[in-house]
Amino acid sequence: MAQQILAFFVLLFFVIRLFFQRNRKEISNNEFVFWLLFWGLASMAIIFIKKIDAFVASLGFSGAGIDVLIYLGVALLFYLVFRLRIKMEKMDKNITKIVRELSLQNKSNKNEGNKR
Repeated sequence: MAQQILAFFVLLFFVIRLFFQRNRKEISNNEFVFWLLFWGLASMAIIFIKKIDAFVASLGFSGAGIDVLIYLGVALLFYLVFRLRIKMEKMDKNITKIVRELSLQNKSNKNEGNKR
């Protein structure tokens, strides 16, 4: 029970911080909704941990429900890292393209200046 109370305080801290970030326009509304849902689901998992344990046991898993939640969380983190890597690769290609175009423009501008 003490662990659940501690977890709720940690979640409350993150939710309060989330509201402050939204008020300071540090995150978009879509990000705000995503993280609010995420922390809401986390709090629901804390509330219903005994029912999750029973459900996981009925599926035949030997571990506790919290283990399954941790596995799902790690899988979600890997997926998010994968998505971030793809976005960074796309940004890198776009930056390279922009720098190349600017370089070619500067070179053509210098050549035109030398011809005069």
